[in-house]
Amino acid sequence: MSDQAAIRLSVVVPVKNEAGNIAPLVAEIATSCASLSPFEIVYVDDGSTDATPTALAELRSRHPELRVLRHRESCGQSAAVRTGVLAARGELVATLDGDGQNDPAFIPALAAALAAAGPGAGLAQGQRVGRKDGRLKMIQSRIANGVRGRILKDSTRDTGCGLKVFRRAVYLRLPYFDALHRFMPALVAREGFSVVHADVVDRPRFTGRSNYGLFDRLWVGILDLAGVWWLIRRRRRVPQVELVVPAGQVAPGGQVAPAGQVTPAGTE
Repeated sequence: MSDQAAIRLSVVVPVKNEAGNIAPLVAEIATSCASLSPFEIVYVDDGSTDATPTALAELRSRHPELRVLRHRESCGQSAAVRTGVLAARGELVATLDGDGQNDPAFIPALAAALAAAGPGAGLAQGQRVGRKDGRLKMIQSRIANGVRGRILKDSTRDTGCGLKVFRRAVYLRLPYFDALHRFMPALVAREGFSVVHADVVDRPRFTGRSNYGLFDRLWVGILDLAGVWWLIRRRRRVPQVELVVPAGQVAPGGQVAPAGQVTPAGTE
């Protein structure tokens, strides 16, 4: 599985101090994604101070599809996701939280929804039902999602859901900043791609307590929200790039091009 072209899907999981959750979640991912083989699982250890590195090392002999990267110090969830995507070898990337609340059984359905929407779709976004978070966090999240939706008009009920499947090439076009993962629908649309949605069932975390998740609070993310709004306002039109084929040269499909013929860029 060293050849990038052979990998259909990369499952990126950011973790921080989730030692007790790693083994059961890796096993679930391996089972759930069997139909999408060949795939890889990319764990990014975001500066854990517990037994997370040991747990990951022990699993690698049983799961050859598992790759592990580590931040020397914690840089946050968005940074961990980006590290994983940059290292990913698949054209499609799935992400999910490392605490077990996101069920990887929904990954094939999200991948299928993205494929069915065609090459113009860049992201399949999960939207949680049956939330298992505490009441206060759910209220904060509902307010933040409501304000974000009214300002960005991203047609997404729940951008905080970690379950996503997207095209790696589309992600790499997005501007990077902390909390990027919470604004992906709006930013993917900004690049001219559509977003599809699918309900996913939330569940309690396996063990431990949350190490991420504070950035869904409105008063923490207000500057990010303003920044994303500005980015969207500044991009008025997405360029539709075409390749100009000189007269007499062979165009894609084997036909000799007449003077001035253009074809979509990247089709050669």
